[in-house]
Amino acid sequence: MTASTTRRTTAKSRIAAVGAIAVAGTMLLTACGDQTDSGTKSSETSATKDAPLADLLPKDIKDKGVVKVGSDIAYPPVEFKDKSGKIVGIDPDLGAALGKQLGVTFQFENGTFDTLITGLRSKRYDLAMSAMTDTKDRQTGVDSETGKKVGEGVDFVDYFTAGVSIYTKKGDTQSISTWADLCGKKIAVQRGTVSHDLAKTETKKCEGGKKIAIEAFDTDLEAQTRLRGGGADAGSSDFPVAAYAVKTSGGGKDFEIVGDQVEAAPYGIAVAKGNDKLTKAVQAALDAIIKNGEYGKIISKWGVEAGAVTEAKINGGS
Repeated sequence: MTASTTRRTTAKSRIAAVGAIAVAGTMLLTACGDQTDSGTKSSETSATKDAPLADLLPKDIKDKGVVKVGSDIAYPPVEFKDKSGKIVGIDPDLGAALGKQLGVTFQFENGTFDTLITGLRSKRYDLAMSAMTDTKDRQTGVDSETGKKVGEGVDFVDYFTAGVSIYTKKGDTQSISTWADLCGKKIAVQRGTVSHDLAKTETKKCEGGKKIAIEAFDTDLEAQTRLRGGGADAGSSDFPVAAYAVKTSGGGKDFEIVGDQVEAAPYGIAVAKGNDKLTKAVQAALDAIIKNGEYGKIISKWGVEAGAVTEAKINGGS
């Protein structure tokens, strides 16, 4: 989410099976190999072939074969559940591809967005991957609204770029095209996102007592429901999410995007401070799938090529 400390501000998986098969194949070969030098070498060779970057992982994660990923799984098309209940989207697909390189399964676990970094600190998750915008405040553990230190921060492996968009009910834009146009109106957003932060910042600039009425929800889907039902004049979320909502909600008849996206910034995979080995392993895996073309296929599949990156950077947000 986009350029705020809280941004999701900042937008899972058909490839997950591939990652699981790779892990299963590696485990099977290791278990079945003869307990001789030649058998061991054969197993190691096969494991390296199936998961060429497995040795970069911390030993405890490599031994478990699972990376626990905290994610707010209600943010289509980044991560969400399809009609069958399966977790799908950009992040799960990328997670499966990364897992294939590392020889582990990326296991997505649902949580509210504003608790994901806390989950990293408490070791509930190994990673947080949820359209989370890489910002200096998040890196250093500073609350963007108060400027106060609230934690030790996290490191990010940047994997996508997105800005924030405003959208309204289709055919009822009320002349809204910029954030300033929201003064005197009501906006529905997801709590703890860049959209939420932008609304709070913009309302302080409003003149004549025409403040922005802000309704913040646990999920972006709840905010969309509020707007769809007429309880707000506009909504805001990361561009990929807003574009997906415009395309799919009501068969494309519910919403329309107004104005240009703002606050373009990188999404990052968050890792707890001090876990440098895992950070570098994820970076290497991301670079590998960018190089072999798998990253591009996933990004194209979800129609978000404009946000693709060409290399995996650590803490590239500002």
